[in-house]
Amino acid sequence: MKSTLRSHYLLTGALLLTLIGGHLRAQNSANLATARQILKETPLIDGHNDVPWQYLSRAKNHMDEIRFDVSTAALEPPMHSDIPRLKKGGLGAQFWSVYIPATSAGPGAVREVYTQIDVVHRLVARYPRQFEMAYTADDIVRIHKQGKIGSLIGIEGGHAIENSLAVLRELYRSGARYMTLTHSKNIDWADSATEIPVHNGLTPFGKLVIREMNRLGMLVDLSHTSEKTMSDVLDMAQSPVIFSHSSARAVTGHPRNVPDAILKRLKKNGGIVMVTFVTPFINDDVRGYYLDLQVQQQRAKSQNPYDTTAFNRQMESWKTAHPMPRASLADVAAHIDHIAKLIGVNHIGIGSDFDGIESVPEGLEDVSTFPALFAELMSRGYSRKDLKKIAGENMLRVMRANEKTAARLQRSDRPLDDLIDEIDEKKTP
Repeated sequence: MKSTLRSHYLLTGALLLTLIGGHLRAQNSANLATARQILKETPLIDGHNDVPWQYLSRAKNHMDEIRFDVSTAALEPPMHSDIPRLKKGGLGAQFWSVYIPATSAGPGAVREVYTQIDVVHRLVARYPRQFEMAYTADDIVRIHKQGKIGSLIGIEGGHAIENSLAVLRELYRSGARYMTLTHSKNIDWADSATEIPVHNGLTPFGKLVIREMNRLGMLVDLSHTSEKTMSDVLDMAQSPVIFSHSSARAVTGHPRNVPDAILKRLKKNGGIVMVTFVTPFINDDVRGYYLDLQVQQQRAKSQNPYDTTAFNRQMESWKTAHPMPRASLADVAAHIDHIAKLIGVNHIGIGSDFDGIESVPEGLEDVSTFPALFAELMSRGYSRKDLKKIAGENMLRVMRANEKTAARLQRSDRPLDDLIDEIDEKKTP
Protein backbone atom coordinates (compact mmCIF):
# COMPACT_ATOMS: atom_id res chain seq x y z
CA MET A 1 0.00 0.00 0.00
CA LYS A 2 2.80 2.40 0.93
CA SER A 3 4.57 1.57 -2.32
CA THR A 4 1.40 2.30 -4.29
CA LEU A 5 0.87 5.65 -2.55
CA ARG A 6 4.52 6.57 -3.08
CA SER A 7 4.23 5.83 -6.81
CA HIS A 8 1.03 7.87 -6.93
CA TYR A 9 2.70 10.87 -5.26
CA LEU A 10 5.74 10.65 -7.54
CA LEU A 11 3.55 10.49 -10.63
CA THR A 12 1.40 13.39 -9.42
CA GLY A 13 4.51 15.46 -8.63
CA ALA A 14 6.03 14.78 -12.02
CA LEU A 15 2.79 15.71 -13.73
CA LEU A 16 2.57 18.93 -11.70
CA LEU A 17 6.14 19.88 -12.59
CA THR A 18 5.41 19.20 -16.26
CA LEU A 19 2.33 21.41 -16.14
CA ILE A 20 4.20 24.20 -14.35
CA GLY A 21 7.08 23.97 -16.81
CA GLY A 22 4.69 24.10 -19.74
CA HIS A 23 2.91 27.11 -18.27
CA LEU A 24 6.19 28.98 -17.71
CA ARG A 25 7.36 28.24 -21.25
CA ALA A 26 4.05 29.45 -22.66
CA GLN A 27 4.19 32.59 -20.52
CA ASN A 28 7.77 33.32 -21.59
CA SER A 29 6.87 32.77 -25.23
CA ALA A 30 3.94 35.17 -24.88
CA ASN A 31 6.16 37.74 -23.17
CA LEU A 32 8.75 37.48 -25.95
CA ALA A 33 6.06 38.04 -28.57
CA THR A 34 4.80 41.09 -26.67
CA ALA A 35 8.36 42.42 -26.28
CA ARG A 36 8.96 42.16 -30.02
CA GLN A 37 5.70 43.98 -30.70
CA ILE A 38 6.69 46.76 -28.28
CA LEU A 39 9.99 47.20 -30.12
CA LYS A 40 8.11 47.52 -33.40
CA GLU A 41 6.01 50.30 -31.91
CA THR A 42 8.79 52.09 -30.00
CA PRO A 43 12.42 52.44 -31.14
CA LEU A 44 14.83 50.55 -28.91
CA ILE A 45 17.75 52.96 -28.47
CA ASP A 46 20.98 51.31 -27.33
CA GLY A 47 23.31 53.86 -25.78
CA HIS A 48 26.63 52.18 -26.47
CA ASN A 49 28.08 49.74 -29.02
CA ASP A 50 31.76 49.45 -29.98
CA VAL A 51 31.53 48.10 -33.54
CA PRO A 52 33.72 50.97 -34.86
CA TRP A 53 36.50 49.79 -32.53
CA GLN A 54 36.11 46.27 -33.93
CA TYR A 55 36.75 47.60 -37.44
CA LEU A 56 39.88 49.37 -36.21
CA SER A 57 41.29 46.59 -34.02
CA ARG A 58 40.48 43.70 -36.38
CA ALA A 59 40.82 45.26 -39.83
CA LYS A 60 42.58 48.63 -39.45
CA ASN A 61 39.33 50.19 -40.69
CA HIS A 62 39.36 48.31 -44.01
CA MET A 63 35.60 47.99 -44.32
CA ASP A 64 35.73 45.15 -46.87
CA GLU A 65 37.35 42.84 -44.34
CA ILE A 66 34.26 42.62 -42.10
CA ARG A 67 30.96 42.13 -43.88
CA PHE A 68 28.25 43.48 -41.63
CA ASP A 69 25.28 42.23 -43.63
CA VAL A 70 26.01 38.61 -42.69
CA SER A 71 26.68 36.98 -39.34
CA THR A 72 29.91 37.98 -37.60
CA ALA A 73 29.43 35.28 -34.96
CA ALA A 74 31.85 32.94 -36.73
CA LEU A 75 34.75 35.41 -36.54
CA GLU A 76 37.51 34.67 -34.04
CA PRO A 77 36.74 35.93 -31.52
CA PRO A 78 33.05 36.28 -32.39
CA MET A 79 31.51 39.72 -32.65
CA HIS A 80 28.23 40.52 -30.89
CA SER A 81 26.74 42.62 -33.68
CA ASP A 82 25.75 42.43 -37.32
CA ILE A 83 22.76 43.55 -39.36
CA PRO A 84 20.79 40.26 -39.22
CA ARG A 85 21.10 40.09 -35.44
CA LEU A 86 20.40 43.81 -34.98
CA LYS A 87 17.15 43.28 -36.88
CA LYS A 88 16.28 40.19 -34.84
CA GLY A 89 16.96 42.15 -31.65
CA GLY A 90 14.53 44.89 -32.62
CA LEU A 91 17.04 47.76 -32.59
CA GLY A 92 15.51 51.07 -33.56
CA ALA A 93 18.57 53.25 -33.04
CA GLN A 94 22.17 52.68 -32.07
CA PHE A 95 24.71 55.06 -30.59
CA TRP A 96 27.95 53.82 -32.15
CA SER A 97 30.87 54.58 -29.84
CA VAL A 98 33.83 56.34 -31.43
CA TYR A 99 36.29 55.20 -28.81
CA ILE A 100 39.97 56.08 -28.68
CA PRO A 101 42.09 54.75 -25.80
CA ALA A 102 42.81 56.97 -22.82
CA THR A 103 46.49 56.54 -23.68
CA SER A 104 45.81 58.48 -26.89
CA ALA A 105 45.32 61.72 -24.95
CA GLY A 106 47.40 64.57 -26.34
CA PRO A 107 48.43 65.54 -29.88
CA GLY A 108 46.86 63.20 -32.41
CA ALA A 109 43.69 62.41 -30.46
CA VAL A 110 41.56 64.52 -32.78
CA ARG A 111 42.80 62.64 -35.82
CA GLU A 112 42.02 59.31 -34.15
CA VAL A 113 38.48 60.24 -33.20
CA TYR A 114 37.70 61.63 -36.65
CA THR A 115 38.99 58.40 -38.17
CA GLN A 116 36.45 56.49 -36.07
CA ILE A 117 33.66 58.93 -36.94
CA ASP A 118 34.49 58.26 -40.58
CA VAL A 119 33.99 54.53 -39.94
CA VAL A 120 30.45 55.15 -38.72
CA HIS A 121 29.56 57.28 -41.74
CA ARG A 122 31.09 54.72 -44.11
CA LEU A 123 29.26 51.85 -42.40
CA VAL A 124 25.93 53.64 -42.78
CA ALA A 125 26.66 54.58 -46.40
CA ARG A 126 27.58 50.98 -47.18
CA TYR A 127 24.24 49.63 -45.95
CA PRO A 128 21.69 52.35 -46.78
CA ARG A 129 18.73 49.95 -46.81
CA GLN A 130 19.37 49.06 -43.16
CA PHE A 131 20.96 52.20 -41.65
CA GLU A 132 20.49 55.95 -41.77
CA MET A 133 22.32 58.65 -39.85
CA ALA A 134 20.19 60.25 -37.13
CA TYR A 135 20.92 63.63 -35.56
CA THR A 136 17.73 64.41 -33.64
CA ALA A 137 15.01 62.63 -31.70
CA ASP A 138 12.60 63.16 -34.59
CA ASP A 139 15.14 61.53 -36.95
CA ILE A 140 15.12 58.39 -34.79
CA VAL A 141 11.32 58.17 -34.83
CA ARG A 142 11.13 58.73 -38.60
CA ILE A 143 13.89 56.22 -39.42
CA HIS A 144 12.36 53.59 -37.13
CA LYS A 145 8.98 53.95 -38.87
CA GLN A 146 10.76 53.29 -42.17
CA GLY A 147 12.04 49.97 -40.81
CA LYS A 148 15.67 51.08 -40.64
CA ILE A 149 18.09 51.56 -37.75
CA GLY A 150 18.97 55.12 -36.81
CA SER A 151 22.71 55.51 -36.39
CA LEU A 152 24.12 58.05 -33.97
CA ILE A 153 27.63 58.83 -32.73
CA GLY A 154 28.85 58.94 -29.16
CA ILE A 155 32.38 60.11 -28.31
CA GLU A 156 33.90 57.98 -25.54
CA GLY A 157 36.34 60.18 -23.67
CA GLY A 158 36.77 63.96 -23.54
CA HIS A 159 40.47 63.62 -24.32
CA ALA A 160 39.27 63.40 -27.95
CA ILE A 161 38.74 67.17 -28.13
CA GLU A 162 42.38 67.98 -27.19
CA ASN A 163 41.19 70.71 -24.81
CA SER A 164 39.58 72.66 -27.65
CA LEU A 165 36.02 73.97 -27.66
CA ALA A 166 36.41 74.54 -31.40
CA VAL A 167 37.08 70.82 -31.89
CA LEU A 168 34.06 70.04 -29.71
CA ARG A 169 31.88 72.09 -32.05
CA GLU A 170 33.33 70.45 -35.15
CA LEU A 171 32.70 67.00 -33.68
CA TYR A 172 29.08 67.98 -33.15
CA ARG A 173 28.86 69.11 -36.77
CA SER A 174 30.26 65.73 -37.79
CA GLY A 175 27.39 63.98 -36.04
CA ALA A 176 28.52 63.40 -32.45
CA ARG A 177 25.48 63.66 -30.21
CA TYR A 178 26.99 62.73 -26.86
CA MET A 179 30.41 62.86 -25.27
CA THR A 180 31.53 60.72 -22.35
CA LEU A 181 33.59 63.23 -20.37
CA THR A 182 36.36 60.82 -19.38
CA HIS A 183 37.36 57.24 -20.02
CA SER A 184 39.54 55.13 -17.70
CA LYS A 185 41.99 57.93 -16.86
CA ASN A 186 41.73 61.51 -15.69
CA ILE A 187 41.96 64.15 -18.38
CA ASP A 188 43.16 67.74 -18.15
CA TRP A 189 39.76 69.05 -17.06
CA ALA A 190 37.86 66.18 -15.37
CA ASP A 191 38.43 63.20 -13.06
CA SER A 192 37.71 59.61 -14.04
CA ALA A 193 36.00 56.97 -11.89
CA THR A 194 38.94 54.59 -12.19
CA GLU A 195 41.96 56.73 -11.35
CA ILE A 196 43.01 58.66 -8.25
CA PRO A 197 41.41 62.13 -8.66
CA VAL A 198 43.61 65.14 -9.35
CA HIS A 199 41.07 67.92 -10.00
CA ASN A 200 38.37 67.30 -7.41
CA GLY A 201 35.85 66.87 -10.22
CA LEU A 202 35.62 69.42 -13.01
CA THR A 203 38.16 72.20 -13.50
CA PRO A 204 36.96 75.70 -14.53
CA PHE A 205 37.65 74.77 -18.16
CA GLY A 206 35.70 71.54 -17.67
CA LYS A 207 32.71 73.62 -16.63
CA LEU A 208 33.03 75.60 -19.86
CA VAL A 209 32.95 72.30 -21.77
CA ILE A 210 29.63 71.43 -20.11
CA ARG A 211 28.27 74.90 -20.86
CA GLU A 212 29.24 74.59 -24.51
CA MET A 213 27.80 71.08 -24.78
CA ASN A 214 24.48 72.38 -23.44
CA ARG A 215 24.58 75.23 -25.96
CA LEU A 216 25.24 72.81 -28.81
CA GLY A 217 22.67 70.26 -27.69
CA MET A 218 25.32 67.54 -27.23
CA LEU A 219 24.32 65.12 -24.47
CA VAL A 220 26.65 65.09 -21.46
CA ASP A 221 27.54 61.47 -20.68
CA LEU A 222 28.69 60.80 -17.10
CA SER A 223 29.65 57.13 -17.49
CA HIS A 224 33.34 56.64 -16.57
CA THR A 225 33.46 59.85 -14.49
CA SER A 226 34.23 60.19 -10.78
CA GLU A 227 31.41 60.82 -8.33
CA LYS A 228 32.63 64.39 -7.80
CA THR A 229 32.68 65.00 -11.56
CA MET A 230 29.12 63.68 -11.74
CA SER A 231 28.10 66.01 -8.93
CA ASP A 232 29.82 69.04 -10.46
CA VAL A 233 28.01 68.47 -13.75
CA LEU A 234 24.65 68.08 -12.03
CA ASP A 235 25.30 71.35 -10.19
CA MET A 236 25.39 73.29 -13.44
CA ALA A 237 23.80 71.27 -16.26
CA GLN A 238 20.98 73.11 -18.01
CA SER A 239 19.83 69.95 -19.81
CA PRO A 240 19.21 66.33 -18.75
CA VAL A 241 22.37 64.20 -18.72
CA ILE A 242 22.89 60.52 -19.49
CA PHE A 243 24.95 57.61 -18.29
CA SER A 244 25.42 55.79 -21.62
CA HIS A 245 26.56 52.46 -20.14
CA SER A 246 26.48 52.23 -16.34
CA SER A 247 24.45 50.44 -13.68
CA ALA A 248 23.62 50.83 -9.96
CA ARG A 249 26.49 50.84 -7.45
CA ALA A 250 24.16 49.78 -4.63
CA VAL A 251 23.61 46.48 -6.47
CA THR A 252 27.18 45.92 -7.70
CA GLY A 253 29.92 47.93 -6.02
CA HIS A 254 31.97 48.80 -9.08
CA PRO A 255 33.26 52.42 -9.29
CA ARG A 256 31.90 52.61 -12.85
CA ASN A 257 28.37 52.37 -11.49
CA VAL A 258 26.17 55.18 -10.23
CA PRO A 259 25.76 55.77 -6.46
CA ASP A 260 22.26 56.18 -5.06
CA ALA A 261 22.97 59.78 -4.05
CA ILE A 262 23.72 60.63 -7.69
CA LEU A 263 20.72 58.66 -8.91
CA LYS A 264 18.47 60.81 -6.70
CA ARG A 265 20.01 63.95 -8.18
CA LEU A 266 19.62 62.51 -11.66
CA LYS A 267 15.87 62.31 -11.13
CA LYS A 268 15.75 66.03 -10.42
CA ASN A 269 17.91 66.70 -13.48
CA GLY A 270 15.59 64.61 -15.67
CA GLY A 271 18.37 62.40 -17.02
CA ILE A 272 18.68 58.64 -17.53
CA VAL A 273 20.94 55.71 -16.67
CA MET A 274 21.33 53.37 -19.63
CA VAL A 275 21.83 50.10 -17.77
CA THR A 276 24.77 48.15 -19.13
CA PHE A 277 25.54 44.47 -19.74
CA VAL A 278 29.24 44.70 -18.70
CA THR A 279 29.52 41.63 -16.48
CA PRO A 280 31.77 42.99 -13.67
CA PHE A 281 29.44 46.00 -13.44
CA ILE A 282 26.32 43.89 -12.90
CA ASN A 283 27.51 40.93 -10.79
CA ASP A 284 29.70 41.11 -7.67
CA ASP A 285 31.11 37.59 -8.14
CA VAL A 286 32.36 38.54 -11.60
CA ARG A 287 33.69 41.84 -10.26
CA GLY A 288 35.63 39.94 -7.60
CA TYR A 289 36.97 37.52 -10.20
CA TYR A 290 38.40 40.36 -12.29
CA LEU A 291 40.04 41.88 -9.22
CA ASP A 292 41.67 38.52 -8.43
CA LEU A 293 42.70 38.17 -12.07
CA GLN A 294 44.51 41.51 -11.95
CA VAL A 295 46.39 40.43 -8.82
CA GLN A 296 47.41 37.16 -10.48
CA GLN A 297 48.55 38.95 -13.63
CA GLN A 298 50.75 41.29 -11.62
CA ARG A 299 52.20 38.35 -9.68
CA ALA A 300 52.85 36.30 -12.82
CA LYS A 301 54.48 39.29 -14.50
CA SER A 302 56.79 39.91 -11.56
CA GLN A 303 57.78 36.23 -11.53
CA ASN A 304 58.29 36.08 -15.31
CA PRO A 305 59.37 39.59 -16.32
CA TYR A 306 61.09 38.49 -19.53
CA ASP A 307 59.37 35.19 -20.31
CA THR A 308 56.05 35.69 -22.10
CA THR A 309 55.56 31.96 -22.60
CA ALA A 310 55.93 31.25 -18.89
CA PHE A 311 53.63 34.16 -18.04
CA ASN A 312 50.92 32.87 -20.38
CA ARG A 313 51.30 29.32 -19.07
CA GLN A 314 50.98 30.49 -15.46
CA MET A 315 47.90 32.55 -16.22
CA GLU A 316 46.21 29.76 -18.17
CA SER A 317 46.84 27.42 -15.27
CA TRP A 318 45.24 29.90 -12.86
CA LYS A 319 42.22 30.41 -15.11
CA THR A 320 41.71 26.66 -15.41
CA ALA A 321 41.73 26.34 -11.64
CA HIS A 322 39.51 29.43 -11.21
CA PRO A 323 36.75 29.46 -13.84
CA MET A 324 35.08 32.81 -14.23
CA PRO A 325 31.57 33.04 -12.72
CA ARG A 326 28.79 34.03 -15.11
CA ALA A 327 26.55 37.03 -14.91
CA SER A 328 23.04 36.69 -16.29
CA LEU A 329 20.12 38.54 -17.78
CA ALA A 330 18.55 38.45 -14.30
CA ASP A 331 21.47 40.55 -12.99
CA VAL A 332 20.71 43.27 -15.55
CA ALA A 333 17.04 43.15 -14.55
CA ALA A 334 18.03 43.49 -10.88
CA HIS A 335 19.82 46.77 -11.64
CA ILE A 336 16.78 48.03 -13.53
CA ASP A 337 14.60 47.02 -10.55
CA HIS A 338 16.78 48.98 -8.14
CA ILE A 339 16.82 52.15 -10.22
CA ALA A 340 13.08 51.92 -10.91
CA LYS A 341 12.32 51.53 -7.21
CA LEU A 342 14.64 54.38 -6.21
CA ILE A 343 13.86 57.03 -8.86
CA GLY A 344 11.27 55.55 -11.24
CA VAL A 345 11.17 54.03 -14.73
CA ASN A 346 11.33 57.48 -16.35
CA HIS A 347 15.09 57.52 -15.76
CA ILE A 348 16.16 54.17 -17.25
CA GLY A 349 17.50 53.20 -20.66
CA ILE A 350 19.66 50.44 -22.15
CA GLY A 351 23.40 50.77 -22.87
CA SER A 352 24.71 47.31 -23.72
CA ASP A 353 28.40 47.91 -24.55
CA PHE A 354 28.22 45.01 -27.01
CA ASP A 355 31.45 44.54 -28.97
CA GLY A 356 33.28 46.42 -26.25
CA ILE A 357 33.13 43.62 -23.66
CA GLU A 358 34.94 40.30 -23.35
CA SER A 359 32.23 38.37 -21.49
CA VAL A 360 28.46 38.65 -21.82
CA PRO A 361 25.59 37.80 -19.47
CA GLU A 362 23.84 34.48 -19.97
CA GLY A 363 20.69 35.23 -21.91
CA LEU A 364 22.15 38.42 -23.42
CA GLU A 365 24.83 36.98 -25.64
CA ASP A 366 24.52 39.39 -28.57
CA VAL A 367 22.34 42.11 -30.09
CA SER A 368 19.64 39.63 -31.09
CA THR A 369 18.73 39.00 -27.45
CA PHE A 370 17.30 42.37 -26.41
CA PRO A 371 13.69 41.10 -26.50
CA ALA A 372 14.56 38.51 -23.84
CA LEU A 373 15.41 41.31 -21.40
CA PHE A 374 12.07 43.01 -22.00
CA ALA A 375 10.27 39.67 -21.61
CA GLU A 376 12.01 39.22 -18.24
CA LEU A 377 10.99 42.70 -17.13
CA MET A 378 7.42 41.91 -18.14
CA SER A 379 7.49 38.81 -15.93
CA ARG A 380 8.58 41.10 -13.08
CA GLY A 381 5.52 43.26 -13.44
CA TYR A 382 6.63 46.06 -15.74
CA SER A 383 3.81 47.36 -17.93
CA ARG A 384 3.90 47.94 -21.68
CA LYS A 385 4.05 51.67 -20.92
CA ASP A 386 7.08 51.11 -18.64
CA LEU A 387 8.86 49.01 -21.24
CA LYS A 388 8.34 51.59 -23.98
CA LYS A 389 9.90 54.21 -21.73
CA ILE A 390 12.92 52.01 -20.97
CA ALA A 391 13.32 50.98 -24.61
CA GLY A 392 13.49 54.45 -26.08
CA GLU A 393 10.90 56.96 -24.96
CA ASN A 394 13.04 58.14 -22.04
CA MET A 395 16.01 58.74 -24.32
CA LEU A 396 13.84 60.55 -26.86
CA ARG A 397 12.59 62.82 -24.07
CA VAL A 398 16.16 63.56 -22.95
CA MET A 399 17.27 64.30 -26.50
CA ARG A 400 14.32 66.63 -27.09
CA ALA A 401 15.04 68.47 -23.83
CA ASN A 402 18.67 68.97 -24.92
CA GLU A 403 17.54 70.16 -28.35
CA LYS A 404 15.11 72.64 -26.75
CA THR A 405 17.75 73.99 -24.36
CA ALA A 406 20.22 74.37 -27.23
CA ALA A 407 17.71 76.33 -29.29
CA ARG A 408 17.11 78.67 -26.34
CA LEU A 409 20.80 79.16 -25.51
CA GLN A 410 21.80 79.75 -29.12
CA ARG A 411 19.48 82.75 -29.28
CA SER A 412 21.55 84.53 -26.64
CA ASP A 413 24.93 82.80 -26.16
CA ARG A 414 27.76 82.89 -28.65
CA PRO A 415 30.27 80.03 -29.08
CA LEU A 416 32.95 80.05 -26.40
CA ASP A 417 36.52 80.57 -27.55
CA ASP A 418 38.36 80.26 -24.23
CA LEU A 419 41.57 78.20 -24.07
CA ILE A 420 42.34 75.86 -21.20
CA ASP A 421 45.54 77.73 -20.28
CA GLU A 422 43.56 80.94 -19.98
CA ILE A 423 40.95 79.39 -17.68
CA ASP A 424 42.65 76.81 -15.46
CA GLU A 425 45.40 77.96 -13.11
CA LYS A 426 47.52 74.96 -13.97
CA LYS A 427 47.38 71.94 -16.24
CA THR A 428 47.39 68.38 -14.97
CA PRO A 429 50.97 67.10 -15.00
